[in-house]
Amino acid sequence: MHSQSSLSLGVFVVVISLVAIQRLFEMRLSSRNESHLKTLGAQEYSPGHFIWMKLLHLGWLAGMLLEVWFFDRPWHPAVAILAAVGLISGQLLRYAAILTLKHRWTVRIYVLPDSQRIQHGIFRWLRHPNYTGVVLEIAAVPLLHMAWITAITFTILNAWLLWIRIHAEERALARNSRPE
Repeated sequence: MHSQSSLSLGVFVVVISLVAIQRLFEMRLSSRNESHLKTLGAQEYSPGHFIWMKLLHLGWLAGMLLEVWFFDRPWHPAVAILAAVGLISGQLLRYAAILTLKHRWTVRIYVLPDSQRIQHGIFRWLRHPNYTGVVLEIAAVPLLHMAWITAITFTILNAWLLWIRIHAEERALARNSRPE
């Protein structure tokens, strides 16, 4: 591996590490929000798929590092720039959702009884901005260093899991929300 490859690999590892640390902070924020929501009478719905979401994200983080390392994936500046745009766009969407939902944002499905669906902020334009952001991140981050197998595999797995998740969330919201 020449110095440019070593440098790009080092930067890639730092980015993946920052994403992993970010996910840990988000889990902590979610846990605090869940505790607060429970005191307000919120209930959790469809908890069974949550372990699969955790495993998917862990596999995604590990998979892209392993793919780049074992298959000696090159760094292509043009692809990396597009991937960075995808990552930044995903981050902006996810944090717009987190900031709009405030204490109602969780990684699990918690619904307050007799509450209205949030329709301000980013939710005026997108029904599921957090999930849209995650889709962008899962596809884009591996491509920062051409881990295309990870990008394709985990995009497909994530689509399947999000299909389950969104249906569960929509059912929970429909059962517990007041009319808009």
